[in-house]
Amino acid sequence: MSQQPGGSPTGSFRWSSSGALISPKPDSTHANVAVKDPSVVHHNGEYHVFASTYTDGYSLVYTSFADWSQASSAPHHHLDSSGIGTGYRAAPQVFHFAPHRLWYLVYQTDSNASYSTTEDISDPRSWSAPKDFYANGMPRIIRDNIGDGYWVDFWIICDSAKCYLFSSDDNGHLYRSETSLAEFPDGFGDTVIAMQDADRNRLFEASNIYKIAGEQRYLMLHEAIGSDGRRWFRSWTAPAITGPWTALADSESNPFARANNVTFPGGAWTRDISHGEVVRTNVDQTMEISLRDLTYLYQGLDPDASGDYNRLPWRLGLLTRTN
Repeated sequence: MSQQPGGSPTGSFRWSSSGALISPKPDSTHANVAVKDPSVVHHNGEYHVFASTYTDGYSLVYTSFADWSQASSAPHHHLDSSGIGTGYRAAPQVFHFAPHRLWYLVYQTDSNASYSTTEDISDPRSWSAPKDFYANGMPRIIRDNIGDGYWVDFWIICDSAKCYLFSSDDNGHLYRSETSLAEFPDGFGDTVIAMQDADRNRLFEASNIYKIAGEQRYLMLHEAIGSDGRRWFRSWTAPAITGPWTALADSESNPFARANNVTFPGGAWTRDISHGEVVRTNVDQTMEISLRDLTYLYQGLDPDASGDYNRLPWRLGLLTRTN
């Protein structure tokens, strides 16, 4: 990937991938078959990773370590033992909301975008009980457009005045709601379609929106399903969180991340580059990232795996930008 002055991205991306670094750790009460949908920050010398796991339903897990070489051996802590509790919880996003001096964990529940908070990200038992972002459930515009899709993958990003909540529907739509920075986490409304594609597979799920460090510019990533049935990421940039979004690397021949622009020095353990997140060292609600030394934690899958989607053996690997 080439860069303009200030770090704004142009051209193409190239990556090198680790092997599978984080795998399920089944125990007597969690017979997990997958670890997926990671969110990750580097804070106080530790990587803090939150992810979905699947047994007979989805729940959340946390692990931490000082170096990626320790990721596979680090213990897993199931967040159903915290105030988050049991029941359907999936697709987490973690960040520190500086005005409240609290960590927020955003995730899916049965019918809403939900969140929990803690003062100590390193204490997996300290998370509060779930609260919903949308007082009246799914906004009308989503009900009208979701078709046979699913309301998934919530993402928060804030600027100096407002906070925005993005979500996808597996049906070619990306939605955006907003509230004021002062009202957060309450007040989300004014839901609009932020992006859409007539081909639902080209705008499927798992959006990430980041502020590019050093300039007034934003980077959006969104997962697609390729012509080969494999997962990959498209990308866009914009001068504001509300757009307009301009394609950056958004085709199968020039993707943000896809099997064809990733090398696997240890062997190609996956052909899917699926739901993940940039490793953030700036941990607050602005979601600011540097495009230099870019790393991306993602879910991958044994190419020969088949069967029920929920029971596929997803694992987590790390992409490192090489160009």
